[in-house]
Amino acid sequence: MISIGKLVASDRVAWEGLFRAYIDFYERSEPDEMYARAWEEFQSGTRLHALGARVDGRLVGITHFLTHGSTSAPDADVCYLQDLFTAPDVRGGGVGRALIEAVAGWARERGCVRVYWNTHESNSTARRLYDKVAENRGFIRYQIELA
Repeated sequence: MISIGKLVASDRVAWEGLFRAYIDFYERSEPDEMYARAWEEFQSGTRLHALGARVDGRLVGITHFLTHGSTSAPDADVCYLQDLFTAPDVRGGGVGRALIEAVAGWARERGCVRVYWNTHESNSTARRLYDKVAENRGFIRYQIELA
């Protein structure tokens, strides 16, 4: 059975292993300080939030998310699901879906009007799930790196 909950201090090592695997998947490299800073933010739970998925007590999936204002919903926030990663050996077993549903429930409880996220077009495994649980509205993302 899959259980979803907040990350606790004893999850630190397993969380970082999953997060590093997520960063590796997207062929990025981040300094160790980024992981430490993110963990501190998740533990404070004020700006950035995280949930973990456990199967038989093992942390097998993580998601990171935040809320922000929106011009199209000036009286309510929206929730951005920034990162979602599951251990390869549990993919297809409902962990990703459970994490998305947990974020949606969290956002709904706080009055958010929507949850949204991005993924790379080549991420076909994740997109099979995303196409079942959400609507692809066809947007293409652009960004400018400032640092």
